Amino acid sequence: MEMKFNRKYKYPWVLLNDEPFTAEFKRRVSVLTDAPVSFGEIPHDHWHQPDWIDEEKAQEGRNRLVRQGIIYGDLYRYRNMCRFNSGFFYHHELLQSYKWYWRVEPDIRYFCDLDYDPFLFMEDNNKLYGFTISMPEWEPTIPTLWGETKQFVEQNPHYLHADNSMDFLSDNAGDTYNLCHFWSNFEIANMDFWRSEAYSSYFQHLESTGGFYYERWGDAPIHSIAVSLFAGRDQVHFFKDIGYRHSPFQHCPQGRDWSNGHCSCDPNDNFGGLFARWCASQHTDGTLLDFAQNSCLKQFMRLF
Repeated sequence: MEMKFNRKYKYPWVLLNDEPFTAEFKRRVSVLTDAPVSFGEIPHDHWHQPDWIDEEKAQEGRNRLVRQGIIYGDLYRYRNMCRFNSGFFYHHELLQSYKWYWRVEPDIRYFCDLDYDPFLFMEDNNKLYGFTISMPEWEPTIPTLWGETKQFVEQNPHYLHADNSMDFLSDNAGDTYNLCHFWSNFEIANMDFWRSEAYSSYFQHLESTGGFYYERWGDAPIHSIAVSLFAGRDQVHFFKDIGYRHSPFQHCPQGRDWSNGHCSCDPNDNFGGLFARWCASQHTDGTLLDFAQNSCLKQFMRLF
């Protein structure tokens, strides 16, 4: 990411961990960038299972997912991470002076040169959330999430945006959830949206149910549902020109976006493989889009 983007813009890095970073780690990271780097520790209550969670019930939920072969089914640390990313990271003291963030995780790759500032693009175009990959969530991990969401919206209809993206989330006007979500290990977003009254109330409702631990609610569907319901459809942006990989999936730009970005990824090695042909997958600017069979991009594009 430094080579492809940040060595030009020098945006500050903020690294958070649930335990103190070692001096050696800080030294090695700091020499890799000319940008400012801050290292922070996550407060205990933001990362660990709350005391009020019924551990016996939580263990039953983990065992159920293990029997179904669900990835991370038995990992409580994964649940801690999802809960933290859903409701706490944007409150960390090191992030209070920031409005925008670009989420970066270990073991990722960026393939293309980025010759513009996505933060300014988002700001100038009134965007709130940007993504590169969309896919269905595994239903066994979130069996009650949509029901809780519907209950929250019924109790708080004033939070629902008049021009929302319900059609991304549901194929039947909100009766059921089609499981589509934006893969949140890449996201460029406005933290003021997460800090808003609408999202804060939504998170508190979800938190009160214990679903992060009794099931395995991920921050990806929660972020996706919230931004799709409480923001306008034109405030969510697909960064089709950013080549990105988080194993085992990747997004490789297509057509002119691939050549203009001097991308090193194979355009045929896109998330799930290209499902459509030229006639079906050509967008208004003439570039190919990723309509992989297991991608939710087609649900996103039907909003426009």
